[in-house]
Amino acid sequence: MNLAIIGQLHLIHQLFGEIVIPKEVWTELIIQGEGKPGAKDIEGAKWIKVAKVKNDSLVKTLTKDLDVGEAAAIALGIEMEADLLLLDETDARNIAEFYDLKKTGVIGILMSAKKNDLIKQIGPMLERLRTEAHFWIKQELYDVILSQSGEMS
Repeated sequence: MNLAIIGQLHLIHQLFGEIVIPKEVWTELIIQGEGKPGAKDIEGAKWIKVAKVKNDSLVKTLTKDLDVGEAAAIALGIEMEADLLLLDETDARNIAEFYDLKKTGVIGILMSAKKNDLIKQIGPMLERLRTEAHFWIKQELYDVILSQSGEMS
C-alpha cells in the first residue's frame, strides 16, 4: 500500500512481474482500505493475483504475534515456496526468517529500483513515504540508505 500511496506501485511489477497475495491482504487493502490512497491502484493492478491460504491453523498460530495479513502472507509464502516476501514489520520479518523465507520491504524495493535505473533518486521517495504514507524510517537507516545510494551530501 505504501508504494501505491506515493505513486510507485508499478515498481513491484517492473521488478518482479506477477505477484501473489493472500486474500486476507486483499481484504485489508481493498475492502477495509476502500477510499484510502492507493487502494484503487492496487485493485486495478491485473498483475496482482489473490490466493487462498490452505493452512488455516498456521495462520491462526501466527496471528498470536502478527496481524492476519502478515500471518497469511507468511503461510502462503511457505505453501508456495515463494522466492520473496514483501514484509516491512519487524516481527513479521523475524518470523519469516525463522521459516527461512527470503524477504524484502518497501525500502528494499526502492533500492532495487534505483540499482535497476527505474528511479533516479531514492531520497525523494523516502521523503514521500515519510510524509504521504506516514511510513516510519529510523534516521540512522535513512542516512545509510542515502549514503549507499550515493545521495548523501
